[in-house]
Amino acid sequence: MSAARNASPGPVRYERQGPVALVTMDRPDYRNAQNSALTYALDRAFYRAADDDEVKVVVLAGAGKHFSAGHDIGTPERDAHLPFDRKAGLWWDHSDKEGAESRYARESEVYLGMCRRWRELPKPVIAAVQGACVAGGLMLAWVCDLIVATEDAFFADPVVRMGIPGVEYFAHPWVMPPRIAKEFLFTGDRMSARRAYEVGMVNRVVPREQLQEAVRELALRIAEMPRLGLALTKRAVNQAEDLQGLHTGLDSVFGLHHVAHAHNAEVARDSLGGMGIRAMRHHAEGRPSSPGKASG
Repeated sequence: MSAARNASPGPVRYERQGPVALVTMDRPDYRNAQNSALTYALDRAFYRAADDDEVKVVVLAGAGKHFSAGHDIGTPERDAHLPFDRKAGLWWDHSDKEGAESRYARESEVYLGMCRRWRELPKPVIAAVQGACVAGGLMLAWVCDLIVATEDAFFADPVVRMGIPGVEYFAHPWVMPPRIAKEFLFTGDRMSARRAYEVGMVNRVVPREQLQEAVRELALRIAEMPRLGLALTKRAVNQAEDLQGLHTGLDSVFGLHHVAHAHNAEVARDSLGGMGIRAMRHHAEGRPSSPGKASG
């Protein structure tokens, strides 16, 4: 692969390495928690990769020890209250609204809207996952076409503890069998990379020190295929998923997700049911089990 080019500062780094665009979330001090600044930087990076005729394959990675700990619910750079130039939909600005109107408008844009559009990027996208891939991190991995994970990677969606039925991009019953998805959500426990591979959510599992090279080799192999053939094949498989109900399922559960937020806002301290980042970390400690793993 040729030397990296076009590195860019900010919450997301973009580099083109031959026919591969490497898009790297770069908030390692916060385990790549996704604030709006990072989300919109990701959007710009994906547009850049789509527009570059030299790019055949995109790799999405996270700097540091973890892929992504999810949505930013407590870092000093949390910016959910700020306005941004909306790109994914036509909902109005959330920042001067209140209550459910504000939450629904914002999440229609930065969560469901962004993820849907990224899924349609007409070039193969590979997620390189190490460490934590939690809640909002799942959404980023799931919109990718392939997932390569390290042996120490783990996956979790603990938001049922907030009284919320899973993250906004509710692809759970499509990326894993429904009963496994239910246990994954009901318990909030971590799923190991090996178990994720067994249930078909992950394509390959490699040692951490081999992640970069394994993803590079896979990306270069895919890049040998004709661009239009890759784009049409991706479209064909995505259409098959949509015919199996993914698109309408996402709409349906997004509504349930916001019923839960509104309920929390009425009966609890906030729309997260009082489960801020400290509380969620407390409940996550010491819970490394793998949902669905067979017992002897």
